[in-house]
Amino acid sequence: MIDFVTAGESHGKALVTVVSGFPSNIEISPEYINEHLKRRQAGYGRGLRMKIETDKAEILSGIRHGKTLGSPISMVIWNKDWENWTDKMNPEPVDVQIEKISIPRPGHADLVGVTKYNFDDIRNSIERSSARETAARVAACSVARKFLSEFGIHVGSFVESIGGIYPKENFIDKFFANKINSNFSAEKLNRISDKSPVRVLDKEHEDKIIRRIKLAKKKGDTLGGTFYVVITGMPAGVGSFVHYDTRLEAELAHSIMSIQAVKGVEIGRGFKMADEYGSAVHDEIVLKRGKISRKTNNAGGIEGGISTGLPIIIRAAMKPIATLMSPIGSIDLSKMKNIKARRERSDFVAVPACAVIAESMAAWSAAKLFLEKFGGDSIEETRANFLNYTGQLEKRLKENFNK
Repeated sequence: MIDFVTAGESHGKALVTVVSGFPSNIEISPEYINEHLKRRQAGYGRGLRMKIETDKAEILSGIRHGKTLGSPISMVIWNKDWENWTDKMNPEPVDVQIEKISIPRPGHADLVGVTKYNFDDIRNSIERSSARETAARVAACSVARKFLSEFGIHVGSFVESIGGIYPKENFIDKFFANKINSNFSAEKLNRISDKSPVRVLDKEHEDKIIRRIKLAKKKGDTLGGTFYVVITGMPAGVGSFVHYDTRLEAELAHSIMSIQAVKGVEIGRGFKMADEYGSAVHDEIVLKRGKISRKTNNAGGIEGGISTGLPIIIRAAMKPIATLMSPIGSIDLSKMKNIKARRERSDFVAVPACAVIAESMAAWSAAKLFLEKFGGDSIEETRANFLNYTGQLEKRLKENFNK
C-alpha cells in the first residue's frame, strides 16, 4: 500500500513530504519533480507569493543514483518567504509581541479551525489550511506520476471555465464520443494547455477569461471555475466493486475533493447522465480489431468501480478564493462585533494551478489501485505482472467462457 504524508505551514521554514510503498528501481530525478512544481505555480491571476517562491524539491532519502530504493522517500521544499516570518512563525517562543488575528474570512477555514482546535489566534488555522500545502502533494505525487508512465499511463488536464466563461466547443466531447485515437496520451493535453496562461485549449476562450479576471481584479474580487483531468493508458480491471473503499471512482473523487477550494467532482458525464434515458448514456460494448471496446465513453472510463480501458475522465469545480481585496461581512471574535473580513495575501484566480494539483492527486489514486492490482517489490516485477495480464486479456476471457 502506497502512502504519503505532508508537513509544514504556509509561512513556515519548509514543506516536507514522506512517500512510502513504491517498488524499487523507478527512475526519477529532482528535475522531473520540479517541472511539475513549476507548473503548479503558473497561471494568470496568481498572487505575489508566486513571485517570491520558486519551488524546488530537495530529495533527502529513498532515491540513489536516480532510482527508487523501495524505502521511504523524503523530500523538502524550502520556503523563501520564511525570512519575512521568522518571528510570527518561529517554533520557539519569541520575545516580541505578535498580533493575533481575530477576524475570520468567510469561505476559508479560519473560523471552523479555531472552533475545532481551540486556538486563540486565527493564524494557526490559516497556516496549515492554506493551499500552499499542495506544493508538497505535487512533489509526493510526482513519484506516482513517474511510476504510471513506466506502463504508458499518463495524466493531463485543462481548464474548462473560469468565472462562468465556457468554450464554444468543448474538447472533452471527443473523449465522451470515444473519437480519440487509442494511442492518444494525456500528456498532449498538458503540452497544449500549459502554453496558455489560464490553461485553456483555444485563444478566443483564453482572451475572454483574461478579460473576466481583469474585471475581478478591478473589483477586488476572486473567481472560481471548472477543469477536466484525463488519465490515458489505464488497462481494464483496476479497482473493484468488492469493497466500498476499493472502487476506483470513489478513490479518485476522494483525492480530488481533498484539494482546498474544490467543491464538486464528477466522473464521465456525471450529473448530465441523470437527465437522460439509460439507452442514451450507457456505453455499448463492441469489438474493434479483436479488442473489447465501447462505442462511447460516457462513463468516463469506469464501470462498477473498475477501469474499462478507456480514458478516465474527471471533472471538478473550484470555488472562488476566500480572500477578497474588497472584503465581505464577518465578525471580530475578540469583540464579538460585526465587521468586514480581513485581507490576507492571496490569488485572484487559482483554477489553472488547481487542475495541475488535481492531476497529481489523480495520479496518486490511479497508482494506488494499480499497485494493488499488479503488486511487485521492484518495477521489473510489477512490469512482468502487468504484461502477463494485459498481453492475453481477450484470449483469457474467451477461454473462460468456452470451458
